[in-house]
Amino acid sequence: MYKNLSDVNLLCVPLLCMLASYGCGKREKSTPELIADLKSPQEKDRVIAVRLLPGHKGDAAQVVPAMIEALKDKTNDIRWSAAIGLGYFGDGAREAIPALQAALTDRDARVREAAGVALSRIDPAQFTSPSKQPRSSPRP
Repeated sequence: MYKNLSDVNLLCVPLLCMLASYGCGKREKSTPELIADLKSPQEKDRVIAVRLLPGHKGDAAQVVPAMIEALKDKTNDIRWSAAIGLGYFGDGAREAIPALQAALTDRDARVREAAGVALSRIDPAQFTSPSKQPRSSPRP
């Protein structure tokens, strides 16, 4: 069928270039699509959305309120990811401060820690990073 390796290369190289240029048929979801996925009954869809939305900083006016709402999700990983994601917006997520303060009492320790870190990124003058807070007692 193929006489030598160069014949195979002649077929493979254009095929690889086509796949690379078209992204193997996948496209990136838009901000409104990801925000809609946050309300999906499928946990997988919500996890993917909450982890991709922080990359849409240009749409902060839409993303931040959706991430605040995700802090109320029943799934720990989604609340944790929402808290982390809000921290990426820094000062642009000031409206999330009350929700993040409420998350400081979440039943999941990871969510509490992520909320503290996010608060320190949003308003470093008011909130100290949990890793920089003084310890109440020295370690043994």
